[in-house]
Amino acid sequence: MYEIRLSEEAERNLKNLSAGERRLVLDAIEVQLTHEPAVKTCNRKPLRLGVTAQWELRVQRFRVLYNVIDEEVVIIVIAIATKSGNRFLIDGKEFTV
Repeated sequence: MYEIRLSEEAERNLKNLSAGERRLVLDAIEVQLTHEPAVKTCNRKPLRLGVTAQWELRVQRFRVLYNVIDEEVVIIVIAIATKSGNRFLIDGKEFTV
C-alpha cells in the first residue's frame, strides 16, 4: 500500500476548492492511488516527458498530477488542476502538456 503525500502546491490547490470538490478529489486519490498507482487505467495515464508530474488521475473535471516513488512506496501529489484541451490550469496559470 502506497503512502500519499501532498506537496505544498497541492495543499494550496485543494484549499481553493469547495468542500464537496475537495472531498471528491481526496476520496479519488485514496481509492485510485493507494494500490498500483503506476498502472494505466481509464482514469489514470502517464504524462509525456518534460511535464513536472509523471502521472495524471482524472477526477471529473479535475486532474491530479502525481509522481510515484516505488523505492519508498510513496505517491507525491504535485498539483490539482483542471484541464482545457491539452492545457492544465493550476491556480489560474496555464501549462501545456
